[in-house]
Amino acid sequence: MAEERIVETADGTTTTTRTVDTPTTTVIERRGGGGGIAIAIVLLLAVLMGGYYLFGRQGAENRKDAAITSAAKSVGDTADKVGGAVEGAAK
Repeated sequence: MAEERIVETADGTTTTTRTVDTPTTTVIERRGGGGGIAIAIVLLLAVLMGGYYLFGRQGAENRKDAAITSAAKSVGDTADKVGGAVEGAAK
């Protein structure tokens, strides 16, 4: 946009002033407040805690199974000893 101004003074001189406005572009950059990153971190922590819990429970299950197996073997060995004693007494 151009603005032209003509000024005449009392002594008869004429002055012409031309003002040219150059267009300017204003860029407004909007960014989030970081809420998405906070949610991602919370979800990551929840997944890690869930995995730790599940793997911890699996270890407890394995220990329980091992204890049951050991007890069953002990009962089996005792039964074999009793059977051997009964056979020895029957002779």
